[in-house]
Amino acid sequence: MLDETIMKRRSYRNFDDRPVGKEVEDRLLTMTLRAPSGGNMQLWSMIRVQDPHKKALLARTCDGQDFIAKAPLVYIFLSDTHKFLEYFRFSGSEEKSGISMRKPGPGDFHLGMQDAMAAAQTCVLAAESLGLRSCYIGDIIENYEEVRKAFRLPDYAAPACMLVLGYPKKEITSPLLPRPENDDFYFVDEYPELDRERLDRMYRAQNEYSNPEHESETYADRYYKRKYSSDFMKEMNRSARVFLAPWLAE
Repeated sequence: MLDETIMKRRSYRNFDDRPVGKEVEDRLLTMTLRAPSGGNMQLWSMIRVQDPHKKALLARTCDGQDFIAKAPLVYIFLSDTHKFLEYFRFSGSEEKSGISMRKPGPGDFHLGMQDAMAAAQTCVLAAESLGLRSCYIGDIIENYEEVRKAFRLPDYAAPACMLVLGYPKKEITSPLLPRPENDDFYFVDEYPELDRERLDRMYRAQNEYSNPEHESETYADRYYKRKYSSDFMKEMNRSARVFLAPWLAE
């Protein structure tokens, strides 16, 4: 049942050495391509990373996460406007229409991101249905120059996320990470003015789970120290400015 699959899904970082067979991966990729896409343009692409040297590079550039290099399947999802620019060019769309070609802008990037993330999450759920497990790797947006060189990324094709997948070495039996309650998290008709009481309710489950070092420490304090103010977050922002530059130069 799909609802059971969604409610039990969790991130895995410890994969069995068993390879994923071609028939299983073909089914996985076929289901991934059923993801929703704006105008059915498929403004996303995916790179399947097979080269062990490139897997090792990703493990290093993504904050030294060694399990990436050992994962049976490594997929990089891209927001990809480049391929449609090439399609326009080969089709002669500008000449046929009489409309001058514009440069892609941030809206084009955003549409590609929507497509890429819809495809990635469809892939995650499809993997679960096939007995595979997965983990999102957001760190793929770091160290763009190295990633671009290794995978020959053109302008207007930028990493949205990365997925590593495989069969679990063993099933995790510890409790799932908590999520907020519906009534605390969803807004109705408009974005409300947030106060401390509402924010405390929104993140109550995370606060209770996170085992603060001090009684006064909140989940926000932990996120601020470990994520928001971290060196890797600074690198993510620097790297993202580089790969976003072509879309922002219209």
